[in-house]
Amino acid sequence: MPHTQQLPLPLLPGVNSPADLRRVPRTQLPVLADELRSFVLDSVSKTGGHLSSNLGTVELTVALHYVFDTPEDRIVWDVGHQTYPHKILTGRRDRMPTLRQLGGLSGFPQRAESIFDTFGTAHSSTSISAALGMALASKIKGEDRYSVAVIGDGAMTAGMAFEALNNGGIADCKLLVILNDNDMSISPPVGALNRYLAQLMSGQFYAAAKNVGKSVLKGAPPLFELAKRFEEHAKGMVVPATLFEKFGFNYIGPIDGHDLDSLIPTLENIKLLKGPQFLHVVTKKGQGYELAEADPVAYHGPGKFDPSVGLQKSATAAKTTFTQVFGQWLCDMAFQDERLVGITPAMREGSGMVEFEARFPSRYFDVGIAEQHAVTFAAGLACEGLKPVVAIYSTFLQRAYDQLIHDVAIQNLPVVFALDRAGLVGADGATHAGAYDIPFIRCIPNMSLACPADENECRQLLSTAFAQNHPVAVRYPRGAGVGVPMHHSLEGLPFGKGEIRRTGKNIAILAFGTLLYPALEAANKLDATVVNMRWAKPLDVDLLLQVAGTHQAIVTLEEGAIMGGAGSAVTEALHAAGLQLPVLQLGLPDQFIEHGDHAKLLSLLGLDAAGIQAAIEHRFVWPTA
Repeated sequence: MPHTQQLPLPLLPGVNSPADLRRVPRTQLPVLADELRSFVLDSVSKTGGHLSSNLGTVELTVALHYVFDTPEDRIVWDVGHQTYPHKILTGRRDRMPTLRQLGGLSGFPQRAESIFDTFGTAHSSTSISAALGMALASKIKGEDRYSVAVIGDGAMTAGMAFEALNNGGIADCKLLVILNDNDMSISPPVGALNRYLAQLMSGQFYAAAKNVGKSVLKGAPPLFELAKRFEEHAKGMVVPATLFEKFGFNYIGPIDGHDLDSLIPTLENIKLLKGPQFLHVVTKKGQGYELAEADPVAYHGPGKFDPSVGLQKSATAAKTTFTQVFGQWLCDMAFQDERLVGITPAMREGSGMVEFEARFPSRYFDVGIAEQHAVTFAAGLACEGLKPVVAIYSTFLQRAYDQLIHDVAIQNLPVVFALDRAGLVGADGATHAGAYDIPFIRCIPNMSLACPADENECRQLLSTAFAQNHPVAVRYPRGAGVGVPMHHSLEGLPFGKGEIRRTGKNIAILAFGTLLYPALEAANKLDATVVNMRWAKPLDVDLLLQVAGTHQAIVTLEEGAIMGGAGSAVTEALHAAGLQLPVLQLGLPDQFIEHGDHAKLLSLLGLDAAGIQAAIEHRFVWPTA
């Protein structure tokens, strides 16, 4: 046996690029993988971030950068919340303490951050399309390189992934699709494809066919060869080869995604093959950390914690979050009205629907990562007299915009959209910010949009939305509000009507949503009027004109895009009424806002109390009495 040089331990500090990784003897790669996993766990426990998914891709990441000539070969990570090992191995290890913080590393791949981040991803199911584009681009340019898409089994529930497979299977290019099958998206995966993969991995027939040749007949060469042929025949009947090979891919697998001795030779062999390839690897979310293995959902995106202890419930009573308000309202309204059905595109926990599923399983529908289908599915339910509530993040509703217009709004169907994560979302950054829902919803005929200012108002406006006979969206932010006392009735608020919360002089601040409270704080120092508008559409024009007639200037305030937003609605209404009045629109500027602490971002954008006051004082000067 040839002597293999042993490198000094630990290995990870000496790996600052994939080129360094490729100098590590293959026999020492398992040691490096262990160090990398420990580093990921230690880093995330100090900063918070995605954990389970990253612990599950350690060996796969090592193998990919070891076998492929990155960044010359392209790796596209689907969703991107499994790329911390990738970041660490590509020269960003020392910056991991800044993860998801203002000015620090993004929690997702970013092209501007590293040449190894070949494609920016944060929403699922885009990787195959992007990698196919890269593969065909290299062919057109006469460049010899591989493009690799790493996609999870949860992301494979989205139609876009299959659109790309359908296109990629007929493409003569160096494309490798790796299905990272960990039996877990963020919420437990659903649907026929997941059931197919689960049956494959648990199939006793396939397991028996493999084992008989390896253990029983190995001593009898003729029978051993016969058993091997039988194994291949059995494999062909139960693995997804028949599915993916119909798309034109050469299917390989499944193989153990934590076994470098399987991963590396397989990837090396694939590099020698021609045409589009499909590799099925099986991994475990939370691999190597028992607590995350046992509860990968809880450890999907934890905050800071002690790895030796694990996640602990806070001793102090936390404020009720908007997500929790929605979840409780959904259960209460479902108990009162049997027509209510709840729909989520694979975000049961994130949207607060765990209790609803447990209490009303026959009226709970997780459609997988399929936002377009979720909206049209809701439309079909509404056509038959049910009252669908689609719980969906604001940023994910963008993926179903055509369905929102054509399948819901044109037919004027009574579907309620509970838009979680409206506004800025802090550490997840621009890809997850719900910055555009006010502009893109208010321009759609038949649609209405409510903007609750606090938790209690959120519950009330959800009831108002549910009572309507047309589509209504209710937008609310991530996290908790100001902590107002909660009323547990299901009574709504007047449809399309706002309220004056403070009466002042000269200036009227019109607040849409949770920025009402910093507006009140600023108004106390400015002696300004504050209006809680509540609705971006329909706009309370009567209240607007009343305020406009008694003030010298108007300020609009929203945690959403200024362009086309609620402030624009106000200026349009004033113009339509023939009123000329100075209007200052405060909100999110025409730029993508990076990741960082939510409160810090609001301060930097001038949307906290001090910033609102400063902007008004800069724009308007009134004589003192």
